[in-house]
Amino acid sequence: MYMRVVELTSKSGKARELCNTIDDKVLPILKRQAGFVDETVIVSDTEPNLVLALSFWNTREDAQRYEREQFDTVQKTVQHLMEAAPAVRTFDVHASTVHKVAAEKAA
Repeated sequence: MYMRVVELTSKSGKARELCNTIDDKVLPILKRQAGFVDETVIVSDTEPNLVLALSFWNTREDAQRYEREQFDTVQKTVQHLMEAAPAVRTFDVHASTVHKVAAEKAA
């Protein structure tokens, strides 16, 4: 499993509106993508304009295809609520109880 972490800094006081826009407009796009598994959106309790969007994908290739084909559209959908361009980081998922990914043990 693979994960994209998108760090979003909303305009002042717009974090909740940003989250609602992700729910209403971005999530339907994600759900149509091959290999999409889940989206988790979290808001910092100490930095009220900081939002993280964590998307889970079956494979790195699925996430990269989304990046190439849809991410610009998604970014344009939320840019009016953003203070700056989002920062994107990617990760291999080591373990997840929710997604039933077990950590591989060294032999």
